[in-house]
Amino acid sequence: MKRLPFLLMVPLFLLCAGCGSQQEASRQFFAMDTVMNVTAYGPHGADAVQAVQQTVSRLDGLLSRTDADSEISQLNAHAGDGTAVAVEADVAQLLRLAQDASGLLPGTFDVTIAPVMDAWGFTTDDRHVPTEQALSDALALVDGSALVVDEEASTARLERPGMEVDLGGIAKGFAARQAEDAFRAAGAEAGILDLGGNVTVIGSRPDGGAWRVAVKDPQDTERYLCVLSLSDVTASTSGGYERYFEEDGVRYHHIIDPRTGWPAESGLLSVTVVSADAVLADVLSTSLFVAGEEQALDFWRGREDIELILCTADGRVLVTEGLSDGFQPAEDGGYSYETVRR
Repeated sequence: MKRLPFLLMVPLFLLCAGCGSQQEASRQFFAMDTVMNVTAYGPHGADAVQAVQQTVSRLDGLLSRTDADSEISQLNAHAGDGTAVAVEADVAQLLRLAQDASGLLPGTFDVTIAPVMDAWGFTTDDRHVPTEQALSDALALVDGSALVVDEEASTARLERPGMEVDLGGIAKGFAARQAEDAFRAAGAEAGILDLGGNVTVIGSRPDGGAWRVAVKDPQDTERYLCVLSLSDVTASTSGGYERYFEEDGVRYHHIIDPRTGWPAESGLLSVTVVSADAVLADVLSTSLFVAGEEQALDFWRGREDIELILCTADGRVLVTEGLSDGFQPAEDGGYSYETVRR
């Protein structure tokens, strides 16, 4: 399979080189349980990458479920005791966005999935298939309607004991949105924000062209499915290859179907969503992975603000028509490629 000259390697995307000699500033840091990379071009680049790191690190401190001092941990700690936990405006906004997102494809996304994630051990080093009783007990606590958010008062509460919020399916998209605002406010107009698989490309490359983003092959992450030409959008990919374990010869991945409590079996290996809305791209890459091919394409046909790449278990790569210009398929990857039209 063809290899590319890479400027930057990221978990789910590879950003192609050829950016010219314009002044560049870049930084790598760890946040939200992943390595992040930021690159900016122009005289304000150093200020922009600093602003991005500060923005993301601040949100990480507020949203981390494993940090006992975070606002999300405080919300979880008071589940069922009637306490309306005071949260910062950004946290209240994100929780409201998460609730709204759960209504896009009902049943495929729920931020109260945390007890089920814990039952599988995905938040620990002890990953295992839960007992039927443990999974049933955990699944009974998944109920997004029992998360009450008051944006005006900037408070939130969980109505039932044992419930917990896990924002892993939306937090990076929200961080990307906030980071892009900070990037632009610092005076930078072109660059790349790789926030652990949510890749936001801003403006154009220094040579005037679009950024080229290569989507990884979920069956061999050293290879790629295709290369996209993108500007001023976020590309987010979800796939079962990101986090998984094997038990008794069976592989179990971390993308849980909230309706069953089991890893989603939708016939998809990965879903890439491209949108100018970073939050939408992030949450839909998970929701559509759970939903499956038919429902994902039906959803896409009803909207104008997203484009998709679906990699199916039977070896097909489906590319929606809005990405067809500048789309470059990989060579000799064993996949068939199809452009999907409305």
